[in-house]
Amino acid sequence: MTSVGIDVVPGPGPSAGWLAKERTIAGAGFNRWLVPPAALAIHLCIGMAYGFSVFWLPLSKAVGAKCGPEVGFFAEFFVSDCDWKISTLQLMYTLFFVFLGCSAALWGGWLERAGPRKAGVVSALCWCGGMLLSAIGIHQHQLWLMILGSGVIGGIGLGLGYISPVSTLIKWFPDKRGMATGMAIMGFGGGAMIGSPLAVELMKNFSSPTDGGVMLTFVVMALVYFVFMMGGALGYRVPPTGWKPEGWTPPEAQTSNAMITEHHVHVKKVWGIPQFWLVWIVLCMNVSAGIGVIGMASPMLQEIFGGSLIGVEAKFGDLNKEQLTAIAAVAGGFTALLSLFNIGGRFFWASLSDKLGRKATYAVFFVLGGIMYASLPSSAAAGSKLAFVGAVCVILSMYGGGFATVPAYLADLFGTQMVGAIHGRLLTAWATAGILGPIVVGYMRDYQLGLGIPREQVYNQTMYILVGMLVIGFIANLLVKPVAAHHFMSEEELAEEKRLASERAVAAEVGEGSGTDAVTPPVVVVLAWAAVGIPLAWGVYKTLLSVGKFFY
Repeated sequence: MTSVGIDVVPGPGPSAGWLAKERTIAGAGFNRWLVPPAALAIHLCIGMAYGFSVFWLPLSKAVGAKCGPEVGFFAEFFVSDCDWKISTLQLMYTLFFVFLGCSAALWGGWLERAGPRKAGVVSALCWCGGMLLSAIGIHQHQLWLMILGSGVIGGIGLGLGYISPVSTLIKWFPDKRGMATGMAIMGFGGGAMIGSPLAVELMKNFSSPTDGGVMLTFVVMALVYFVFMMGGALGYRVPPTGWKPEGWTPPEAQTSNAMITEHHVHVKKVWGIPQFWLVWIVLCMNVSAGIGVIGMASPMLQEIFGGSLIGVEAKFGDLNKEQLTAIAAVAGGFTALLSLFNIGGRFFWASLSDKLGRKATYAVFFVLGGIMYASLPSSAAAGSKLAFVGAVCVILSMYGGGFATVPAYLADLFGTQMVGAIHGRLLTAWATAGILGPIVVGYMRDYQLGLGIPREQVYNQTMYILVGMLVIGFIANLLVKPVAAHHFMSEEELAEEKRLASERAVAAEVGEGSGTDAVTPPVVVVLAWAAVGIPLAWGVYKTLLSVGKFFY
């Protein structure tokens, strides 16, 4: 590691608090490979948002009495003497991603100035505090407390935790932007892979004839997550201003690629830049198509292939209860397989984008994705499970890859100074897609069933609609051009933004509490990766056990 062309920006002195951004500036001997595991520690925890469905069934049976027709949708939030509907509980899933997008957009600018450590701590307090409030709601059987705790407060924690490492990782890895953000965002996709089986084991341990054990599971997971997330937040370090990896040549000097800028756009201007909205459409279309499939993957497989999943020549509607249970287990293995491709795709495609370029990578997503979606009806009609499953796995890899590649795409177009804040605003596309995708797939399925179309054919039209969405994304991506010069900050504006962001050339300027020039011992790097790698390996192992049921 070496420092090249460092700019000194004035700011506060030794009195800065331990959460201040100045206190996180790394010394000359800091190993940048300590930052990805810090980001993973947070993302693996908040990624449990994807796994909350394991709680719906036990929560829907907590009281043991169904609500009568007099209990409407809003009344269900306050009743304590009858069970909640699963459909009502699923509202929390929608709130997760709505508040994730909104909080990331609202407080992304604050994060750039406050630094990743402070944002990580706030994220831990919101996510884990929200789970504890939800535990009280479960104990009191008050759904509004659960919605407020995990859905709203937890959703805010999701947004801040999700974008907390983006700007920092891109600055530490200017030579591997895609790979660095892919590693962290891979953790968000893998959070449920660890959290879901952990929650199941805890509920089994805490359950009794009168209690499903969900409340204590929330408490334990909140405490465990808090330790990991605080460890991740305290592990964040930011590079000194102007730092570059040893031997690395900035893109402007090494290539004529006009898509990668050395200048910086202020987050306040981004709403008025056409390229932002084009990338917004790109992400929204990619995510809408993928999230629609991932949300219906299990019923889709069961309804299309029916008894053939267990070697029985019968359609889904002709199966008995025992056979339905058997194919549900097979479908569970299928969804576990998809989670592996979702996670692996985040790292694979984001890393590949460092070679192909972001625009070309998204072009692959839309072209290859369109072919895969269009192939599903014919695979289903031919009864080819292998072709069907293979296509969906590729689709899910690109769904995850889209999330992991977009921060680097933004850094290429808008610069690195405020990329975290810009990424936060872009996540409103995710919030939109979280509503649009499930509506297209779910409502189209119900509409087709209402027309009397056989279950195994109800998804055909939907797949072609999703192909159309990918065509829109492809066109938007094609139109992305380098950002015009007048949108970038001037040297004076950039200097002022760096001052407001409390950037420093060296950590020693803020006293002993800051970084040190001592070289990071290799054992520290190994231990940091082990802290996140061991839980992730356990999650992969548990997932592979479920995948085994599918292939069996």
